[in-house]
Amino acid sequence: MKIYTEHFKESLKKLAFPEHASELFAKTAQKLDKNQIYNSWFEKAVNKFMYPKAHDIKACLGTLSRLGVASFTHPFTMHAVFLIACGEIMHERYREAGLSDELFWDTLMDIRYKYDECVDCKGVDGVFVAFWYTGFYSLERFALGRFQFEYSDFGHDDMVLPSGVKLTRGERTIGFHIPSSGIPLTDEVRLDAYKKAYEFFKDCRRDDGLMIFECGSWLLYKGHREFLPPKSNILRFMDDFEIIHSEERDKFNDAWRVFGKYGYMKPKKWPEDTSLRKAFKQRVLSGKKTGHGNGVIVFDGEKIIK
Repeated sequence: MKIYTEHFKESLKKLAFPEHASELFAKTAQKLDKNQIYNSWFEKAVNKFMYPKAHDIKACLGTLSRLGVASFTHPFTMHAVFLIACGEIMHERYREAGLSDELFWDTLMDIRYKYDECVDCKGVDGVFVAFWYTGFYSLERFALGRFQFEYSDFGHDDMVLPSGVKLTRGERTIGFHIPSSGIPLTDEVRLDAYKKAYEFFKDCRRDDGLMIFECGSWLLYKGHREFLPPKSNILRFMDDFEIIHSEERDKFNDAWRVFGKYGYMKPKKWPEDTSLRKAFKQRVLSGKKTGHGNGVIVFDGEKIIK
């Protein structure tokens, strides 16, 4: 297979990688094209992942990492090249499904977000969480505004929310994720994303016209109200939800999301250059815990029902 195609080149531009990263990814693809053994190895990984539909990318990552070692390419760089190359097949399937180019590029942009995380946390031009990508390439997870949405099922016991809305275990919901795009979680961008998802997933509206969004994240830990600044966008984001589960965790495993590479260091070394970082550092150094939460949003197409 040819890896360094016109689509690959276009992807480098659309995803707006730094110039040195684009050059590295291009040279890596060209190296794979020139070496028949490398190319065959790479093509087998693409076929295994993308056919008959995208599935279980984890099964390919070991092979790609070994290919990276053999070709003197960092495995995280090889993973990024693989994701970019598979994007061409993904784009064809978008068009076959009648999905727009705009939606495709918005969704593929997650590679750039994960690239930035890889540089920040690992100091490598690549992607270090390639295992995350199956849902995008199988056309099951889509970027709509600030968030990424996909079909889900309510995984908690039946309950009645304070608004009077009843939720039943197993009923269809829309799950969503919060990529590290750097776009602040303002009221405007959050509402815009909910509206876009309400239109896109029309088949998931309930008989009463409501849509249930569901999210599990470190951002939804109830204890944030004890130590984050009152005007924090995280608290505003939490206000959108009915938090149905929140738990403390002994270790702040998501520290890298706040502190980047410093998150792997001892808390005393965490920087305090933003109010968010300062708040988390003080929280942990004081001996208190962080945590994780799950919540739902009830949306009628225009507003959140509370």
